[in-house]
Amino acid sequence: MRNKGFSSVVRNEMKLTLPSYSVNEGVARAVVAAFCAQLDPAASELADVKCAVSEAVTNCIVHAYRDSVGSIYITVKILEGNGVRIEVRDRGCGIADVKAARQPLFTTDPSGERSGMGFTVMENFMDILRVRSKPGKGTVVIMFKRFAGRGENK
Repeated sequence: MRNKGFSSVVRNEMKLTLPSYSVNEGVARAVVAAFCAQLDPAASELADVKCAVSEAVTNCIVHAYRDSVGSIYITVKILEGNGVRIEVRDRGCGIADVKAARQPLFTTDPSGERSGMGFTVMENFMDILRVRSKPGKGTVVIMFKRFAGRGENK
């Protein structure tokens, strides 16, 4: 699938693996934001990325591994043309119906504490959102964002 105008030329790349502890949601968003800062994005653009990463990582923590601890794999690629590609992957329970899960207010949380807005938030803050999942195998969330930026990968 094409990346709708995003370059495939990678100028820099970072990989991060974290256990699915709730405290690591903040770590993930801070590390990804720090890495993206090399593109000199506006504060609002960086806030968008942080929010989307937070939602993706929280989904891994809350839904993918449920009552167990697993690994969250994050890959960030700085693309030519002030673009960034962020992949958040888990090897958790997977999503049976991705199309339904992407609908606003959809949740599998029986307690009703979750709002079901995670994918909607990611989609609204990023330029492209892709979700692939297989039950019992895990989920991959891929997000693209182009920064208006004030400079190309210095």
